[in-house]
Amino acid sequence: MATSQLEAYALQLLQERGVTVEQIGELVLFLQEKYIPDLDLEVCLKHIKHVLTKRDVQNAIITGITLDKLAENKQLEDPLQSIIEQDEGLYGIDEVIALSIVNIYGSIGFTNFGYIDKVKPGLLARLNDKTNGCHTFLDDIVGAIAAAASSRLAHTVARLGEG
Repeated sequence: MATSQLEAYALQLLQERGVTVEQIGELVLFLQEKYIPDLDLEVCLKHIKHVLTKRDVQNAIITGITLDKLAENKQLEDPLQSIIEQDEGLYGIDEVIALSIVNIYGSIGFTNFGYIDKVKPGLLARLNDKTNGCHTFLDDIVGAIAAAASSRLAHTVARLGEG
């Protein structure tokens, strides 16, 4: 599959699961508005779009959402089925996939991800709610995309001498 097709498919999967780029942009804004004066959603969206062009990110989205959908439809074998379905705390593979995304723009991505994963603002709270489908992987992937975009934004501001 060509890169542009892979990116389009990853975006389609996000949309099917009720996640928009704009919602991820709101998470980036949440992470960076204290540090970058006059930051707006458009700037955040620009950085998210760059993150989404990365093949590693596309692969993480496709893998994670596919596993969530399989668990939601009870198509995995136990014990994996119940582990993913219940989003078991000691499983950790969902975070490992997310960490492959946050690493793209350096170590600041790890702190951004840790913070947003703990606080779970907005969209992340909805995805983490166990009553609206299985999003064991998706909530971490979305948080990781926001963290990576925030890192890219911080690097850009620092490079331009604005922060």
